[in-house]
Amino acid sequence: MTIWVGLSGGIGSGKTTVASCFASLGIPVINADEIAHQLTAPHGLALPEIKKQCGSQLFLADGSLNRNQLRNWVFADSTHRQRLENILHPLIWQGLQQAKQQISPDKQYGIIEIPLLAEKPEFQKLVQRILIIEAPVNLCIQRVQLRSGLDESTIRAIMTQQADSKSRKVIADDTITNDGNWPQLEQEVLKLHHFYQALPPSTL
Repeated sequence: MTIWVGLSGGIGSGKTTVASCFASLGIPVINADEIAHQLTAPHGLALPEIKKQCGSQLFLADGSLNRNQLRNWVFADSTHRQRLENILHPLIWQGLQQAKQQISPDKQYGIIEIPLLAEKPEFQKLVQRILIIEAPVNLCIQRVQLRSGLDESTIRAIMTQQADSKSRKVIADDTITNDGNWPQLEQEVLKLHHFYQALPPSTL
């Protein structure tokens, strides 16, 4: 049976970069954010319930989700975020389970990239090990600015709603520091790759 490793970390830590390193080694990678994006894309399964529970003001004239408006709405009130998560998280869970079932059981291990693994303990039940990606805060901010164009205050606001480094390390079985040293990052991934390959098959 495949051993599933939950890959997580704060915004801008470089989770996707690390996941890509594992994928380049032939390891199956499942991304929770990609599933969430599919659920909220035009005609996505989550849209009717989001409109019903969160309001039509979050949608554009063509019926697609206004993601900027949604982000502002979530940050405006913590109950808004909870309402949205109550809609999305069961669907994301289902999507992750379905994706796992599509992977050959002959695979020794696989990676599931789940950004909120520390914040949402229920998702930890999907994996047998947890790999946390760490990076300096200023570097994380720079990465998000380049990737998404968000200003620093918005990025820091997102960070305050996420688990801190200490909380993530509490749940970690393994840790990688992604500080921009690419050769070192590749070596760390390769080291864990060999380690995971040597683990006894999962019985879960």
